[in-house]
Amino acid sequence: MSVIRVVSHDSTAFEDRIEAGRLLGRELHALRGQDTVVLGIPRGGMIVANEVARELGAELDVVLVRKLGAPMNPELAIGAIAEDGQVFLDDSLVSRLRVPGSYVQREKERELAQINRRRERYRPVRPKVPLTGRIVIITDDGLATGATMRAALRATRAERPSRLIAAVPVGAEQSIRAVALEADEVVCLRMPPFFGAVGEFYLQFGQTDDEEVLAILRQESQRAASGE
Repeated sequence: MSVIRVVSHDSTAFEDRIEAGRLLGRELHALRGQDTVVLGIPRGGMIVANEVARELGAELDVVLVRKLGAPMNPELAIGAIAEDGQVFLDDSLVSRLRVPGSYVQREKERELAQINRRRERYRPVRPKVPLTGRIVIITDDGLATGATMRAALRATRAERPSRLIAAVPVGAEQSIRAVALEADEVVCLRMPPFFGAVGEFYLQFGQTDDEEVLAILRQESQRAASGE
């Protein structure tokens, strides 16, 4: 059975993703010195992941997943798709919104094309890190519906890590419990009693672009090459 570790029910906002990542890394300090890989969900999750990896002295990589947005409300995730084409759908939400199968198919194709574009940019900079037999932490800047995280966990589980952990600065209770179905452990710094959107829990929550992600990946590749 999955372990859920919620540090607090505080609603206080983080300063930014960097602060959130540092605090999350400190909460995971018991994993320092172990064979651990931290995977960030782009784009904002990569900033959090970078700080977690630094705190743990762990390897860092990206996990390529994209949410499938609802009709007329693209910020609402009805599901997500992973790099290998594996799809997770929130069937109850799809049914409630009466989303046609044709729409889901188009959204899958569109988001998979976006994943492929990112892979073409990211992988020459940071080749995929092997995960088999290792402790893997997947992180994002927060869990709203949890669909993207669940897709990332399912895809990563197929690579046979020894332990699979979902770790986030903030999340909605229902989403944390749903994500726990896919992970060996879920760590959440703050699970506020009222949750609207992830951005509400950050004082600075600007958009992260591909260049920021590429800069993080370049830095990690240089560090790995130097043996630090």
